[in-house]
Amino acid sequence: MCCVLQLTGYLPQSGAHRLDSVVDAGRTQLCGNPPQVSSQSAMLITCWYLYLAARSIAQQCKYNAGVSVSGCTFNMASILQKLITPVFSGPPEPPRNKVTVVGVGQVGMACAISVLLRELADELALVDVMEDKLKGEMMDLQHGSLFLKTPTIVADKDYSVTANSRIVVVTAGVRQQEGESRLNLVQRNVNIFKHIIPQIVRYSPDCIIIVVSNPVDVLTYVTWKLSGLPKHRVIGSGTNLDSARFRFLMADKLGIHASSFNGWILGEHGDTSVPVWSGTNVAGVNLQMLNPDIGTDCDEENWKETHKMVVDSAYEVIRLKGYTNWAIGLSVADLTESLMRNMNRIHPVSTMVQGMYGIDDQVYLSLPCVLNSGGVASVVNMTLTEDEVAQLQDSANTLWDIQKDLQDI
Repeated sequence: MCCVLQLTGYLPQSGAHRLDSVVDAGRTQLCGNPPQVSSQSAMLITCWYLYLAARSIAQQCKYNAGVSVSGCTFNMASILQKLITPVFSGPPEPPRNKVTVVGVGQVGMACAISVLLRELADELALVDVMEDKLKGEMMDLQHGSLFLKTPTIVADKDYSVTANSRIVVVTAGVRQQEGESRLNLVQRNVNIFKHIIPQIVRYSPDCIIIVVSNPVDVLTYVTWKLSGLPKHRVIGSGTNLDSARFRFLMADKLGIHASSFNGWILGEHGDTSVPVWSGTNVAGVNLQMLNPDIGTDCDEENWKETHKMVVDSAYEVIRLKGYTNWAIGLSVADLTESLMRNMNRIHPVSTMVQGMYGIDDQVYLSLPCVLNSGGVASVVNMTLTEDEVAQLQDSANTLWDIQKDLQDI
């Protein structure tokens, strides 16, 4: 053993030189006939072979990620290796409930945090062209991981980070400039979507896309055309938020909670949205039965003003704080929950309405849709008044006037 220690650096160097000369002598003796090997030479020859064996083991340890200490190589297991014993060595399982948010502006991050707080995803991916902001938002959320139940939060400008998403929420787009026509705004967003949508479908061909970018109905149609996905898997956030605002304002006026008032806003997410006054009710009591003039110009209580407040509310919030984000973020999380958890819950979302209510053009408008894990499973055929149907058709015509002039989709 002393020979091995000497040869590996633990005995004086002079001893090693002496050992070499003795080993050479031993080799000479072994080659003679008959061999005359002294006991000292035999011991040193034995030590030589022990040394060779020790050196071979040390080299193997070094190859296996060992560390060098004082000229000797030892195999040292990491804390991870000591702490965890692998049971399954195959490839990692892909995420099963991955949500991607495209665009990390105010709306995108409100959608992201709402999805996280509702515990709807096992992985959240963020995508944007602004790399510094993207990385900052990712790190900020990751640092709060202790308080969340989403184990993986990732971000990148490369769309490969979105692979295997079940739901992709698109919030990216440009804002309307002062004096800019609505058609020009849409066309600029179309040019952006031509880059975004094919990338989404490339990495997540089985996903459901929720479009949030405005004008949402037209851009949902654009997404459907660019993606090649079936229409039931391309959904616009539509009037889900408009209906929530309507229910809040009506319930507030009645002194009850918003969940206790039932009412729907259909059609365009915007100025031509359609309040379904004929379907408003509380605990099954139809408000139109109590006041036949509700929602009309003849209504002395002026309930029509409530719908005007719904239409104007976004402009008012923007005037006060510069943008809207929290309500739409919560609305998107509400839709995501119905899709992820296969709830068959009904939401007013933007879907293809061609052939419904006398609408002949390919337009996306909001109607009551049953949402489950496959997307839009079905559309509820609401009993509308003639005036409500006419308003819905006007809403469709407004959108078609914009869509028909779009280029390169």
